[in-house]
Amino acid sequence: LPILVTPGVRQVVGTGKTPVPVDESEIAALQSIVVSRLQARPWPFLQVGQRVRIEQGPLSGVEGILLDSQKRERLVVSVTLLQRSVAVEIDGDWAVPAGTALRGLQFRGAGT
Repeated sequence: LPILVTPGVRQVVGTGKTPVPVDESEIAALQSIVVSRLQARPWPFLQVGQRVRIEQGPLSGVEGILLDSQKRERLVVSVTLLQRSVAVEIDGDWAVPAGTALRGLQFRGAGT
C-alpha cells in the first residue's frame, strides 16, 4: 500500500485485511506518551467483568473478577465452596487478565 511508505506510518490498523478507524483522541494520547519520553510498556486491556490475576502486591497470585475500573481497580474474589465473595481495591497496574503473563512485554518509545 502506498500509505505504508509515508513517514511515520508503520502499518495499517485493522482486523484481518480490513482497515478499522481509530479515534483521533486515542492516537493523540499515544503520541503524547511517546513524545513525553516517559518509560512506558504495553499493558493488557482489562474490562469490567473479566477474570483477572493479581501480579503484584500482598495479594499476588489471587484471581478474581474485575468489578470496577476507576482510579483504583476493584476486584471481587469469590470462594465457590463457601458461596461468598469479598471486594478489595488494588492498584490498577497490579492486575492482568487471568492466564497471561507480563514477562517479556516491552515498549520502545521515541529515543529508545
